[in-house]
Parts: sequence; C-alpha cells; structure tokens
Amino acid sequence: MTLEPTEKNSPLGVLDRASLAHLLEGSPPLVEGMPSPDDQLQPNGIDLTLRSAAWLATIGQVGVSQTERVLSSAVDQEFDADGWVHLAAGPYLVTFNEVVHLPNTLTALAWPRSSLLRCGVAIHNAVWDAGYHGRSQCLMSVLNPHGFRVSRDARILQLVFFTLASGVARGYEGIYQGENL
Repeated sequence: MTLEPTEKNSPLGVLDRASLAHLLEGSPPLVEGMPSPDDQLQPNGIDLTLRSAAWLATIGQVGVSQTERVLSSAVDQEFDADGWVHLAAGPYLVTFNEVVHLPNTLTALAWPRSSLLRCGVAIHNAVWDAGYHGRSQCLMSVLNPHGFRVSRDARILQLVFFTLASGVARGYEGIYQGENL
C-alpha cells in the first residue's frame, strides 16, 4: 500500500481526508473494523472507538532488558445493558475496535477527542511505528473525581497519519505486533 503524491497532497506531511479514504480501500486497508466509517473519517485523521476498558489492578515494571518487563494486570469493566460503563477516577487500559495496518511509508500519532478533555479525561499513547499492525491499546486517565461515563463504540481518540521522508527498510517488529487480533 503506497500513497502517490498528487496536487492535493504533498509527499510529506499529514494525510488528508481524501488520501485516508483512498488508503481505507487498500488491501489491507489502513484501518479496518470501523463501526461508523463516515463519522470516523476526519479532515486530518481517523477516530478510533472504544471496544473495552480495563482497570489497571497491579504494579508493572520496565527494566533495561525485555525480560524485565512486567505488564500490569487489568480487570475488564462491564458495559451495562444499554452499552454504557461508568469509570471511577483512575487509570484504564482501553482497547480500540479498529485494526490498524501501517505500511512502511507511514507513522501515526494520536490525540484524545476534545470532548474527553472537557470531561476531565486524558488519553496517553505512544507512537504507531511504520510497519505496525494490530488492535491498539492506550491509557485512559479519568481525572474527574466524579468519574466518567462512556458508551461502547464511542469515538475517543483521533489517529493522525504522517508520511515519512522515505519508507523504512524494517518496520515495527516489537512484541505488540499483531496485538489483540
């Protein structure tokens, strides 16, 4: 999957809606499993939606070597019969519905949707490296002392895609490649 420069988009920079729409038609698509593609495709990115939220329940650790990594265990939070979950103040590992397939010519960064910020909720994430594919996870911090209610499939984060000056010879090969598939 490659993106050819056109008059509408420069070879470097943030991908626009038309470029993203084109890549969504690729094989594999840039992003698949979107509950509402028309609503999720934005002028400068693609909104990702909530599949699940899990409370971080234990200590984690990261050391110098990969063998010293211990991920925190997480307890899934249950949606009610209407598809909503109340999250108390604290840290949650959120999993998205969408599966991302980044070619070796793109990277992605993400930001929370502004409505979350206005509710006292932040999303923390890392870089989506060129060559990554999987169903990603992020840290959602509910900072509002009253908590936060969110529905299944709610749009909570916008993923913004950037072209690289040149494609990488070796894409992402870390332990999260193919995660949650």
